[in-house]
Amino acid sequence: MDAFFASVEEREHPEYKKKCLIVAQDPRKHNHHGVVTTANYNARKYGAHSAMPAQQAVELIPKEKLVISPPNFELYRKVSDQIHDIFGEVTDNYQTVALDEAYLDVTHNKLNETNTIKIANYIQQRIVKETSLTCSVGISYNKFLAKMASDYRKPFGRTIILGKYAKEFLKPIPIEKFNGIGKAMQHKLHEMDIYTGADLQKMDQDAILEKFGKMGYVIYKRVHGIDDSPVEGHRARTSIGRERTYNRNLVTTEQINQELIYLAEMVSQDLRKKRQHGKTVVLKLRNSEFETITKRMSFQDYVQTKEEIYRVAKDIYDKLKVTDQKIRLLGITVTNLDPLSYEEVSLNLSYKGDNYE
Repeated sequence: MDAFFASVEEREHPEYKKKCLIVAQDPRKHNHHGVVTTANYNARKYGAHSAMPAQQAVELIPKEKLVISPPNFELYRKVSDQIHDIFGEVTDNYQTVALDEAYLDVTHNKLNETNTIKIANYIQQRIVKETSLTCSVGISYNKFLAKMASDYRKPFGRTIILGKYAKEFLKPIPIEKFNGIGKAMQHKLHEMDIYTGADLQKMDQDAILEKFGKMGYVIYKRVHGIDDSPVEGHRARTSIGRERTYNRNLVTTEQINQELIYLAEMVSQDLRKKRQHGKTVVLKLRNSEFETITKRMSFQDYVQTKEEIYRVAKDIYDKLKVTDQKIRLLGITVTNLDPLSYEEVSLNLSYKGDNYE
């Protein structure tokens, strides 16, 4: 879906369409706290994006153009269910990634249609007709390329990557955009004068294996357009989290803040080790009366870094307005997980004939 949360708000409030809309708690009313869950395309032109501190977004966007709308997840889930019902009328083999995204294997589909562009058009038109919202569709022979294609012509785009063009499509992409290439690996590749997909494609398979091990082989396959992961129609939701119980209650804001930073760092490390990222952050706390509270916040984009996870957890805690600040337990979990291969990739290329620019 195209800027899903923001698009739903624009549908409900047409006056927002010409404004720079961010979906978040208004930091001007919440002690400068709040995190952006998504931003419309007008706001993105000024640098606003998901998981950014809402106060930072406010500072980026001219006051007269800014609109802040609190998230309405109940409504977003309802609209998402409508959209997934449409997917179910196309194929039984679809994998939900989040409220706003899914993979569909249309090899065998209920439309009895072999032309995937016609299937994409059918899905887009049904969604527009039934929800007044737009989506972008990426079509290819594997999930990795289909995801990249879906981000290529937003909003309301439709992009197909055929096998014979896949390697050309990947050539201009900076190595920083390839899933699985972290800072350390980037540094080593830069030392080898490797900066783009084209540079990576020139590397010998044995050399990249020797230098980077198993992850090197994964990157080698991806840069050659290979991804064997299937569409998992009944994929179980997983989560990664850490929690701690304290012998002495946490009683000061500073203590709680330090623990949230620590937990966010631990969860981020676990996500990196398992090569995962997620779209939902869950905060769990238990007070001195043994009352357990669990609250969550979801995003359209993935979160993985310590800073992102901490910001969200802190924002959830602040919104809880805990009066009895005697905390026995704190926990942070990231759920709605996917492998890093589903990371969004922005591309600046256009296809003309047999050439990519």
